[in-house]
Amino acid sequence: MDGCGEGSGTNRLMVEKLSLSCDRLLSHLQLACCPSHCASPLQGKDLLIHCLLDTELKALRLTGHHGDISAMVFGTGRDPLLLCSASADYVIIWDIRRCYRRTREGVVASGTVIGTLLGKVVHLSFCPCDERVAACSGAKVYILNSNIEEVLSVLAGHLGPLTAAEFCPWDKDILVSISEDRTFKVWGLKMEQILYQSAVLSASPLLSMLFLEKSRQLVTGSADGQVWSFTLPEDHRCHLVTKLDLHKVQQRHQRHLDTVAPQTGGVLGITPDPVETAKPVLRIGPYHRPDIDHGQQSWVWMGSSDGLYLVDLGTSELHMTLLFRDHPNLSITMAGSWAMSQGLDNSMIFVVTSLFEALVSVLEVRLLGSGSVDNLCQHLERLSVMPSAPLMPESPLNAELKKKGPKPPTKTGKRGVKEQPLVFHTQVKSSGYTQCPRMTMFSPKTNVQKKTPGPTKTNKKIGCLVSEYPGDTAAPSVPHTNLSTVKTPTPVCCTQYSGDGKQILCGLGDGSVLLYKSSLTGTPAVYTGHDKAVSSVAWSHIRQWWLSASEDRTLRIWPTGSPEPAVTMGGDEKFSKTIRGAQFYYLDKFLLLASGPSLHLYLYHLDNTQDDIKRYQQRSAIKLTRCLETKSGTDITAVSVINDFYSYIVLVSGADRSIQVLDMNTGTVASQLPDAHSRAVHHITQNKGSMFSSQTPDSYNLFLTSAVTDGVKLWDLRTLRCVRRYENHVNRCHPCTAAFSPCGRFIASGSEDNCAYVYDIRSSSYLHKLQRHSDTILNVTFNPAIPESAHLPLISCSNRAPASRATVLSC
Repeated sequence: MDGCGEGSGTNRLMVEKLSLSCDRLLSHLQLACCPSHCASPLQGKDLLIHCLLDTELKALRLTGHHGDISAMVFGTGRDPLLLCSASADYVIIWDIRRCYRRTREGVVASGTVIGTLLGKVVHLSFCPCDERVAACSGAKVYILNSNIEEVLSVLAGHLGPLTAAEFCPWDKDILVSISEDRTFKVWGLKMEQILYQSAVLSASPLLSMLFLEKSRQLVTGSADGQVWSFTLPEDHRCHLVTKLDLHKVQQRHQRHLDTVAPQTGGVLGITPDPVETAKPVLRIGPYHRPDIDHGQQSWVWMGSSDGLYLVDLGTSELHMTLLFRDHPNLSITMAGSWAMSQGLDNSMIFVVTSLFEALVSVLEVRLLGSGSVDNLCQHLERLSVMPSAPLMPESPLNAELKKKGPKPPTKTGKRGVKEQPLVFHTQVKSSGYTQCPRMTMFSPKTNVQKKTPGPTKTNKKIGCLVSEYPGDTAAPSVPHTNLSTVKTPTPVCCTQYSGDGKQILCGLGDGSVLLYKSSLTGTPAVYTGHDKAVSSVAWSHIRQWWLSASEDRTLRIWPTGSPEPAVTMGGDEKFSKTIRGAQFYYLDKFLLLASGPSLHLYLYHLDNTQDDIKRYQQRSAIKLTRCLETKSGTDITAVSVINDFYSYIVLVSGADRSIQVLDMNTGTVASQLPDAHSRAVHHITQNKGSMFSSQTPDSYNLFLTSAVTDGVKLWDLRTLRCVRRYENHVNRCHPCTAAFSPCGRFIASGSEDNCAYVYDIRSSSYLHKLQRHSDTILNVTFNPAIPESAHLPLISCSNRAPASRATVLSC
């Protein structure tokens, strides 16, 4: 076996430290590496150990096997450093330091045989304390004692040959195995029984697996590039957290680079490949970012046949690709197997075998913090919800509505008669011709007792006007109120709490709007006027007005407590398509709504006073200030703005699956993110907080998007990248929405399995699965003042009388 030294391109991300020429093909063997050493077969039956810390040190040769070595692995500890190797005849444990010492003494180094004639072993793994070894041979897993030759147990249950088995790092009595039968099994080693068995995950065999200790998750990959992430709780009932396709993730990453980062020059990008190849997930290894707390780590390396992929499982986003075709200085062009280890000084060590040649390479990848990964979005960091500059002189937000002054008095001649009203009041009492004749005459009241003046009542509201929203409260999980909102089968299309949390609006599918108290007690106020389903409702910041937009292309602004709207605008002649995302904006100065590909910004003046003689004359005024269109001309599907404080940012989603960020200070599209979801985004919501809760300024740059069949994504506006993904809920056809809690710590989402899901914003796995619902949950809303949430599900048709229902849950 011939070796060559370190590559000359030390400034590259991936450097070849060692290249070994072998006498036979090692394409599918399990090789081993650790931060200080790497191991590979020599002439089939011997082992060759290379020291990575001192490349001048002569390689250590170990002999003892009579058959060809098929698998090897280093132990988890470093003192002593153990190596386990397996062939068809023996499974041997080697103490590396002891072998070095005996070799210097001139004595042949030997190991400890712990297994004999187990068959062809394809995978080995140590337990966390290096006391046991799991050896996969055929369809069985042999649990061996690492100190003496003893078979502790034999686990059999898979229908096909095993490909890997690993011990759980936080529970040494749990082992997980994967097989060519496309399933994984969770074994309890104490009772030697299956604790959990998955369904068939893919059409291709499962090849690799990894435990994420901090998040208690199990990750496995298949030969067709599919990756699954499951939780592994104490009851061992695994549920799916994330599923991704490596090929699709790469394509989405390439489109992102082509759109928002053309200046990268191919350092972190992907060279387009005219030939589409399969991307088997041969190995999965952890990557610990030095700039992030390990408790929030979800980044993993995935070794495939064409190179390395750095993927964030929390977001299902690709952060880096290191392909062989982009590094022509490497000896290997197509990989057959990978071995990974966390190196020193924030580096990663990889041992890779060639698929078609008898070659083994040792690669080192060094990333200096997160700058090499996240520099694609440095040019987007100027985007922020909080304004960082004053309004420009030509900004659309500087527009003002000109108010009409009083009309000058009419001049008349000296002998002219001035116009005088016939009565001295603005209201004229009815003559009473249409009333029934009075049958009872006037009768005076006698013996009327005078009321003694009592003590004056004090206003209970004096004192603490605003109570702070508790920042350390638990997520809502206990049902508080459950009632039927209507008696007819109509869905609840949209909801919103008032800013003080005392009232809640519910837009229905029959065109009416219900106004409830936040406790959902008492009879609601009913507002009618729309001809079709209400698509959006919104409160003004001062809570004196609220608006409703409908599928009939009209918008109405209602004064609080009045049964008639102050403004009615729209119709087929004004809007060609349905109004989306109508809401107040810029502390109630503007109205913002979308119709088709256009975003309309209106100035308005509301006057609810009426003249009984001219009661149908509308005194309110509304004026179009600016009309913006999306870059691609696609229809807008959802809009989100913040009205609780001044902000220039408006978020819109298009039917082409894109998200566009509009800067209303300049009246332009500041940035665009294509292919944000696999389907068009139907809902966007920002972390707006509430008047009862204060958050850090950076927290307001987070926003959520929801899409059918693609879950909920959490985005950071500063980098315009997905930072977390939530997929535990079911959303196959209905537009289920999501919401932030006022404290910004929790996320709630509707679901089609008659449950509401509450997530911790820091984890992709759900905290609570809120049941006791009989219908699909369409809308979820948090109370801005009290730690509770309201869930308004969609109607479901069944044998019983269907009805939309509302449920309030508290902590």
